[in-house]
Amino acid sequence: MRFSVTTAGERLLPERLSARAQPVLARIDSLISARDARGEAGRNALIAFAIRILNAAIAFFSQVLLARWMGEFEYGIFVLVWVTMIILGNISCLGFHTSVIRFIPEYRAKGEFDALRGINLASRLFVLGSSTLFAAVGIAGLWYFAPSVETYYVVPFYLGLICLPMAALSDLMQGVSRANAWVIWALLPTYFVRPLLILLFMAIALFAGYPADAKTAIIAAILATYLTTLLQFVSVTTRVDRKMPAGKPSFRMREWTAVSLPIFLVESFFFLLTNADVLMVGRYMAPTDVAVYFATVKTLALVHFVYFAVKAAVAQRYASFMHGGDHAGLETFARETVSWTFWPSLAMGVVVLLAGKPMLMLFGPAFTEGYPLLFLLVTCIVARSAVGPAESLLTMSGHQKICAAVYAATLAINVGLNMVLIPQYGLWGAALATGVAMLFEAAILFVTVWRKLGIVMLIFLPFKKTGTGS
Repeated sequence: MRFSVTTAGERLLPERLSARAQPVLARIDSLISARDARGEAGRNALIAFAIRILNAAIAFFSQVLLARWMGEFEYGIFVLVWVTMIILGNISCLGFHTSVIRFIPEYRAKGEFDALRGINLASRLFVLGSSTLFAAVGIAGLWYFAPSVETYYVVPFYLGLICLPMAALSDLMQGVSRANAWVIWALLPTYFVRPLLILLFMAIALFAGYPADAKTAIIAAILATYLTTLLQFVSVTTRVDRKMPAGKPSFRMREWTAVSLPIFLVESFFFLLTNADVLMVGRYMAPTDVAVYFATVKTLALVHFVYFAVKAAVAQRYASFMHGGDHAGLETFARETVSWTFWPSLAMGVVVLLAGKPMLMLFGPAFTEGYPLLFLLVTCIVARSAVGPAESLLTMSGHQKICAAVYAATLAINVGLNMVLIPQYGLWGAALATGVAMLFEAAILFVTVWRKLGIVMLIFLPFKKTGTGS
């Protein structure tokens, strides 16, 4: 017997409340039971949404414990190093972790299983090689520039670079899982298992008598990342091989690289953009200020995860609509994803503003300094969500070069404003620079999607069939 949310609501809720909730519950039932592409994408979005809610809670409380255990100064060092490693791990994939989301559905739809085998094998070898090279260059660069780096950062950064290949491979496995619509395997290892393991290994280290400093925390993060990534790699590879017909792989490296490199620029600019404020605060201010700012940003995760959950669920469907030649379906679906992004983001923004101060107090009394920044940042994040995952639509539709240019311009504005405003206004300068960059990004993405695809991705504009775009 199929589970019904509507029936459960009738049984569990009071009669008046149940009657009011019927339309919403009916839509959830329809989403759960639908067997078409839109239903699958909707279910994946709900699963991704639930995982990101769980991740937001785990990540928040794990960061609270780490801050409490280490204190502001050491926690600030750990934050800067770990954020840098996450960025470098993503960048060192050179775009393959996202291009597989486009190629795998395409090859499967066309029955090109030789190319499908090739992209699965080549992407793994390529990402491992490129990320190892990035780590080697990073170690050499750190050794060369060590005299100009604050001494308390040197050893933690050396340790962090050890983690780079596994961080990159994890991003690739996430991309492969998303391409196959395996949302749980795409998100659960990185957003659930890894943060719990970091916390567990750190607690074990402290219990064993190791110092509560950034070096200990980074070693815990290295162990957690290696263990999580290897388990994810084995599991995803086994599932891929089980579904793959026997045969020889075909390698189209020129084609894959030609698509991946512009995506690499998009992803690089995007990751730098979303973390530029933390990095720039680390450049101009003390580790204690980094700790306060990062805690504030981590509190915003409740708003951010809506966008990332929708993006994780819909990119593969965008690619399928494009390669199936269904522009009308793509247009309708793209507009739906804007609503999926905006309204939950708005609701979560209100929650964060109401609960932000007590949440920051959990990190420690000094961290409430970041609470006023939440009003500016939440407003700008919600405004950005009004255009939905527009950059994913551009990337999956072959406009990755234009998307890269949009993010390059946005990143330049962000970094430039940070350089000017942080020395003058401190953390307020970083928040203002980030907010202006978000608004610019949203406006340019909206215009670009409309001009290139003829799709109006803005929550408040009426839906109109606008043609096929260019």
